Amino acid sequence: MSTDASDIAFDALHAAFSIRHARVDAQQWRALCEQTVVGGGRLVALWGSDYTQTAGGYAVHAALVAGTELAVITLPLADMAYPDISDLFPAANRMQRATRDLLGLIATGAADERKWLRHTGWREDEFPLRKSAEVGDTQVFVKKEEFIAVTAPSDAYPFVQVSGDGVHEIPVGPVHAGTIEPGHFRFSIVGERVLRLEQRLGYKHKGIEKRFEQMSLAEGAKLAARVSGDSAAAFGWAYAMAVESAADITPPPRALWLRALLLERERIANHLGDLGFLGNDAGLAFGLSQFLILKEDVLRLNQALFGHRYLMDVMVPGGVARDFPDDGVTRVRDECARIEETVRRMQRIYDEHAGLQDRFVDCGCVTPELAARLGLIGQAARASGQACDVRVTHPCTPYRELEVKIANHSAGDVAARVVVRFTEIHESIRLLRLIVDRLPLGEIVVPVPTPPAGKLGIGWVEGWRGDVFVALETGSEGRIARLHPRDPSWHNWPLLEHAVLGNIVPDFPLINKSFNLSYAGQDL
Repeated sequence: MSTDASDIAFDALHAAFSIRHARVDAQQWRALCEQTVVGGGRLVALWGSDYTQTAGGYAVHAALVAGTELAVITLPLADMAYPDISDLFPAANRMQRATRDLLGLIATGAADERKWLRHTGWREDEFPLRKSAEVGDTQVFVKKEEFIAVTAPSDAYPFVQVSGDGVHEIPVGPVHAGTIEPGHFRFSIVGERVLRLEQRLGYKHKGIEKRFEQMSLAEGAKLAARVSGDSAAAFGWAYAMAVESAADITPPPRALWLRALLLERERIANHLGDLGFLGNDAGLAFGLSQFLILKEDVLRLNQALFGHRYLMDVMVPGGVARDFPDDGVTRVRDECARIEETVRRMQRIYDEHAGLQDRFVDCGCVTPELAARLGLIGQAARASGQACDVRVTHPCTPYRELEVKIANHSAGDVAARVVVRFTEIHESIRLLRLIVDRLPLGEIVVPVPTPPAGKLGIGWVEGWRGDVFVALETGSEGRIARLHPRDPSWHNWPLLEHAVLGNIVPDFPLINKSFNLSYAGQDL
């Protein structure tokens, strides 16, 4: 680290890992990334900023983890360029391309410099995340023909071409038959075998990062919960943790335990839904109906206990907005018993169903070696032999007391990702029982003092899909100067391109669902 490295304050109750922040030069930027690779660490996130208090002018930032330390390095830019690190961390490729599209910051030496997010949405000289970019409704009411003429440059995206006898392409999307967000998938195939899959996402750029810059720290919590709607608890906690670290406060113990309760409920609900759709995609509609009944029960109890089916707006800086009701312990324990019994029965059915296993086993394989090399994270990584779970490796309260048992499998196929989901449901049920039994009494929220401008806050939480990361820079008078939320899908979408190779086209929906990645999470 450079000599002006500084600790980011965290109370011992809040986090059990150290966080360092350092300003570096271009040579140190590259050297620290190389050291992280050699030490078995990984890239957590990469993002850019404009006119930051910490760097002055433009800067690029990276969060690196090795051992128990999370390091955030900041490289101030004089010429809008910084050294490429995608050769060290393949996951950096799309992050660097997005940073170029949004801010005009260039990774020099990168092998892939194609646009990632622009999609004819802005002129070549427009960068929507710069402070100078227009904000508001000034251009909303421009006539359609004028809007197109101004903002729609040519966008002939250079997909990689695969040629040879019998090779042809199948383009899918960006508009899909289902009610899902847009994404384009370009298959190169021979017969039904997939030779290559190339994705292009970001068609519905929402402007979330820019919107954060117009908000106060208190207002930002509401938007954070909506970065990716199926991960409201994870993003809500990560955002609250970032604000609390910038303000140098710790929420009450009861609030931290309630946050874990919310996070585990979110994990169970999403795994239940995925298991149902995986059964359905493999021809077992009975699985879909049974698991969606269970998921609906979880969502209804979320509504009854916390006021929202998807647990939005419960996590707030300083604690939680709603306390656990008096009958909550009994209702959660009864729910856990019902889910556990049904899930065990359904797991036996899935394990013994020859049709399902024929579709699941050896389908969509990601070997442990490939998962490690390309930086797969979350539940998909745990199905490919990677023991990565922030609740275990970098636990915050109450996870260090709960001693989470990490779900792990090495086959890396759809079957392994199904097993990991079942295992994590059982583990989350165990955790919920412990949480409601040990839930401390006391306050659920404390006031958050206004931090000075230029403070960096970090939030890092293991969501159901993988670890969610939030980097916050405070502005003046309790405002947000810059906020970057990173969904685990940034790391995992590229692995889907590899998982489908050699499989047949009809297996793609099954493989895709076994990852169940977020379009919204990386379409900010």
